[in-house]
Amino acid sequence: MTAPVFVVDTTDATTTLRPGIVTLDGPEGRHAVSVRRLRVGEEVVLTDGAGTGAHGTVAAVHGKDRLDVEVTGVRTQDEPVPRITVVQALPKGDRGELSVETMTETGVDAIVPWQAARCVTQWKGERGAKALAKWRATAREAGKQSRRLRFPQVTEAMSAKQVAALLATADFAAVLHEDGSEPLATAELPTAGSIVLVVGPEGGVSPDELALFATAGATPYRLGRTVLRTSTAGTAACALLLGRTGRWS
Repeated sequence: MTAPVFVVDTTDATTTLRPGIVTLDGPEGRHAVSVRRLRVGEEVVLTDGAGTGAHGTVAAVHGKDRLDVEVTGVRTQDEPVPRITVVQALPKGDRGELSVETMTETGVDAIVPWQAARCVTQWKGERGAKALAKWRATAREAGKQSRRLRFPQVTEAMSAKQVAALLATADFAAVLHEDGSEPLATAELPTAGSIVLVVGPEGGVSPDELALFATAGATPYRLGRTVLRTSTAGTAACALLLGRTGRWS
């Protein structure tokens, strides 16, 4: 098995990922010591979640929530190209976290929560802040689980107008829609730049939203012969694009 990944907060000036001894404490240290029960000599990877990873071995364990790692190598992972962003309409229940988890494991680069017109779920006030925090925590944990060094960005929730502005900046923009005349599998894709996909809610993307996105340059594409749930469509589309753009080669 590959070494487990733990996140180090490098915004603290006292902590840097470099060869030598790096201390892992706080919730991550507690998880490493008390949950994973790591012992001296075991291999680990420390990351800042922004592309830098440090490989090393456990040098010492202190109590139940802190350990020292002897870092032997540091590497930086470039941002992948083309960059893939999924605009995810808010699903019902805990399916939002499911979609974030599986898209992160697959390799998405950014996730944009979208309050679509036909969304049953509403993110407002404190409830919206808590839901966004859950999505971000899910992306972080899924990034660790899938051994990523660069975790996907989960933005603030956007309105349809904000999504349209994002689509207008993309090198390739698409709305996944069952009535799309062209399959995503045969779309002409850029080799660099950015790809932005829109995944609608259970009730579908409204005609007004489709028109707004079309004005921004986003064409409707169908994913396949079946209709996927909103919580799985983004993951399936990401997998298709990662294969077609060579990022999985």
